[in-house]
Amino acid sequence: MMCRRPVSSLERPRTPVADSPTRLEGGSPRPLLRVLFERGPATPRKVGLVCAFLGALALGVAFLALHLGSEPIPRAIVGRVLWAHLFGRVEELTAAEVIIWRIRAPRVVLGLTAGAALAIAGALLQALLRNPLAEPYVLGISGGAALGAIVAIVGWGDVPWARPLLAFVGAALTTALVYAMSRGRTGMATERLVLAGVIIATLLWSGIALVLALVPNPHLRGLVFWMMGDLSGGGDGVLPLVVGIVVVASAVAYTQARTLNLLMVGEEEARVLGVEVERVKTLAYFVASLLAGVIVSVSGAIGFVGLVVPHLVRLLWGADNRLVIPAAALSGAILVTLADTLARTALAPRELPVGAVTAMLGVPIFIALLRRV
Repeated sequence: MMCRRPVSSLERPRTPVADSPTRLEGGSPRPLLRVLFERGPATPRKVGLVCAFLGALALGVAFLALHLGSEPIPRAIVGRVLWAHLFGRVEELTAAEVIIWRIRAPRVVLGLTAGAALAIAGALLQALLRNPLAEPYVLGISGGAALGAIVAIVGWGDVPWARPLLAFVGAALTTALVYAMSRGRTGMATERLVLAGVIIATLLWSGIALVLALVPNPHLRGLVFWMMGDLSGGGDGVLPLVVGIVVVASAVAYTQARTLNLLMVGEEEARVLGVEVERVKTLAYFVASLLAGVIVSVSGAIGFVGLVVPHLVRLLWGADNRLVIPAAALSGAILVTLADTLARTALAPRELPVGAVTAMLGVPIFIALLRRV
């Protein structure tokens, strides 16, 4: 009787590589969504894949925002108008083209820009302060920018660049004040930071209400709605300037992603590793204040975007700022554009403040985060 020798694993026939599905190291299938949402190091391939996915989603949301409104326009017409203005020639403006290109398009671009800027500002502040509750609206930075914008409108309404400039000055001064108030004898405390931000924000919004009450110009009374977040102005003629500032500031923020990762471990550890801590902190505070100030000057105070978006990005893809910053920018653009679309269509033809819609989403998440700190 012949004994069968057991076949070793090396001698067993293997399935050709070309016929097998893409697999992980453990041998399990590797679908695209699993690769997209797995947590791991922010490799260039991973950053590119996530940004491509979010970028495509942002384009889809922008197209949807152009389609929806108090008067929905067929998607085929939206596509033809966009193609004609971006890649062809426009013979004669129709009513649909005026609505899409001159009314809704600037609003959509402003929404994308505002969401990206506020999300990056929140990501920078959270990385610097090592606090998930830090964001421009909660810390009063948006209130400082709003007060600066109101002063510019009252005193220099005819100067187009006065509003962004004074809004940035107000945001920067508020950032410095809140940071100084949050530091005690034992260093900066999370409770002191949030408390200082709430106190300063309350004071600033009271100052804004006082200015609006004392100024006799009746047109300024409508700014109360604008201060709650309003994209209907489409940038008020300074949209190219706003987009340019946000693009440059976002690029500067991304160049600091590696050093921000080290700062999140601790300032002393970062110094040992050769990081110029004070320079990085000053630059990051400057960029966050600039982003918040320039957006508040044209869209009002849209709250909780800087809180919600970076936190959700970290839950999905980890805390590496090389991925958090670009992913937060694209996710914030998607969130604000969707919120503005809902604000325009929920009670059409009436509009809701976009800040009210984002606050309805942000407040429950803020409470959940507060319970964990």
